[in-house]
Amino acid sequence: MLNIRIEKTTMPKRIPAKGEPLGFGHIFTDHMFIMNYDEGQGWHDARVVPYQNLSLDPSAMVFHYGQTMFEGLKAYKGADGEVYLFRPDMNAKRANTSNDRLCIPEIPEEDFVQAIKAVVDVDRAWIPEDEGTSLYIRPFVISTEPHLGVAPAKSYLFMVILSPSGAYYESGLAPVGIWIEDEYVRAVRGGIGFAKTGGNYAASLAAQVKAHDDGFAQVLWLDGVERKYIEEVGSMNIFFKISGKVVTPMLNGSILPGITRNSVLTLCKDWGYEVEERKVSVDELIEAAHTGALEEVFGTGTAAVISPVGKLRYMEEVFEIGGGKIGELTQRLYDEITGIQSGKLEDPRGWRQKV
Repeated sequence: MLNIRIEKTTMPKRIPAKGEPLGFGHIFTDHMFIMNYDEGQGWHDARVVPYQNLSLDPSAMVFHYGQTMFEGLKAYKGADGEVYLFRPDMNAKRANTSNDRLCIPEIPEEDFVQAIKAVVDVDRAWIPEDEGTSLYIRPFVISTEPHLGVAPAKSYLFMVILSPSGAYYESGLAPVGIWIEDEYVRAVRGGIGFAKTGGNYAASLAAQVKAHDDGFAQVLWLDGVERKYIEEVGSMNIFFKISGKVVTPMLNGSILPGITRNSVLTLCKDWGYEVEERKVSVDELIEAAHTGALEEVFGTGTAAVISPVGKLRYMEEVFEIGGGKIGELTQRLYDEITGIQSGKLEDPRGWRQKV
């Protein structure tokens, strides 16, 4: 168990008022968590301190070799006034999966969750209570050793920052347009596609700009070898309801193992849907769109939770999904997961944790 030192700010910032627009990832709370790692000493000096700038040597290895991991989860003000996290143990496990691939020292799972709870508890007054809002939590690790040379660093910072946020997409729960990318690739098996690291997202920017310029919210990636199998959206896993079946690409080493993805699979199975995790070719998807077998498409992720997809673009063709409206299953999943997260619904699987 960590011995966390707490230093509270003497210059608190203004907390956004109820009903005030928040956007996503623009506003940050009064405090942050920091813990150092040094080779031979391990993780040490856990502390919650006022939110502040960092001072890093220009040769800090993170700037040159990209050794960085991040996670994302949310805190919610429950209907009972309590503060809840949603499956933070899964984030801790996934963080260490990323750490292992990136040669970053493992963070004990209980310490990871304790760190999050500590800083959220200090800044619990920042948790917004309007419908659809939450306190976004960003844990991350950066390599800080001042050295030029391609090798795992010997020093790191583990940090947690907090951001009161509204909907990830400006459209909220309105269906978004997705661009199926046919030029660039993001990741390949054997690479780092399954890890949450900055390089994956830097690799996605060129396609993202292209999609946005044409009016689409996100990019849906194809596999990096054959360029024919659906993988994931830039910020979400992807699901299809095809002829009554719930279908999603199987985890193959280049797809992020999403926590919301796992939750959706569990719920759909519990509700009696036939669920398939398998390869899904873009040709199969387009044929299903042409025949009307493609009934619903939605993305899943911490930031957006459940994001309905109203249209898909591939090559020069655009397909409308479900009349451009949110599907019945998509809406049910959104209501169920957000209901559990906020404490409005029962939590029989123990996914909700109190801060």
